[in-house]
Amino acid sequence: MRIAVIIPCFRVRDHIIDVLRRIPDIVEGIYVVDDCCPEDSGNYIQSRIADHRVTILRHEFNQGVGGAVVSGLEAAIADGMDIGVKVDGDGQMDPSLIPLFVGPICRGEADITKGNRFYRIEDVRAMPRLRLFGNAVLSFFTKLSTGYWHIFDPTNGYVALDLRFVSQMPLSKLHKRYFFETDFLFRASLLQAKVLDIPMKAVYGSERSNLNIARAIPTFLAGHARNFFKRIFYNYFLRDFNIASLELISGLVCTVFGFSFGIAKWGAEEPATAGTVMVAALPLFVGIYLVLNFLNYDIQSMPQEPISPRLLRG
Repeated sequence: MRIAVIIPCFRVRDHIIDVLRRIPDIVEGIYVVDDCCPEDSGNYIQSRIADHRVTILRHEFNQGVGGAVVSGLEAAIADGMDIGVKVDGDGQMDPSLIPLFVGPICRGEADITKGNRFYRIEDVRAMPRLRLFGNAVLSFFTKLSTGYWHIFDPTNGYVALDLRFVSQMPLSKLHKRYFFETDFLFRASLLQAKVLDIPMKAVYGSERSNLNIARAIPTFLAGHARNFFKRIFYNYFLRDFNIASLELISGLVCTVFGFSFGIAKWGAEEPATAGTVMVAALPLFVGIYLVLNFLNYDIQSMPQEPISPRLLRG
């Protein structure tokens, strides 16, 4: 299979040349996207790298990491590549791991392989506690919004993709900035793509992240909420209607009724009778039980087989 590497470039001039030189020979095409970089990354690379595999793509204005990756993916698909691997240009992602990422896709075991820096306990212990807590929170929201309940490193951008299913995605609808990785997983879940985690070790050096946490939080929360409701509606009401759909509807109705009735009777002057307590408690407990059953069904419904072998590139 023909393998391509996509590298978005924005203020990574100090690291990008070393990254390019370490890309293994199994890679046939390297698409470097100069995302209107203030360091003029495209010309800088062109003057220092003679690798015939490298293609420089330039944006007239900054589109963000998502926009840069989409440009690289579109170019790779147009050139007939089979697998696209997204690698950052800041040196945090070891290019020597590319064979590990593309292996399961080549063997027909997955549509997407994604790096996981939290697999080994020794690596986890070395990470700052704030980073661990933040990733745990992000992971939970990602599980809800994408349906990939086994993913635990959603912000990891080291990912390999079977371009057969990528060509079926509405790439223009993907988020252009830092919510791109999670938004991509949401779109992949709608196509029933199978995702595998690839254990990897995090590498931190002198590079600086361009992500502004304070500005990103509202975007991430809004994006997760939007994708969650879309996914539930598409999978359980528009494309299918099954026992889990009934459990969700019944569970929400019972929970809301039990909770509302209990609150309404909470401040009554007269003590509540046993019957009144049961009218509030029973629907509440039944509703919670049904919602938990729905979540269990949702977890068990994760794709078990890759979809790409059944798709023709459009």
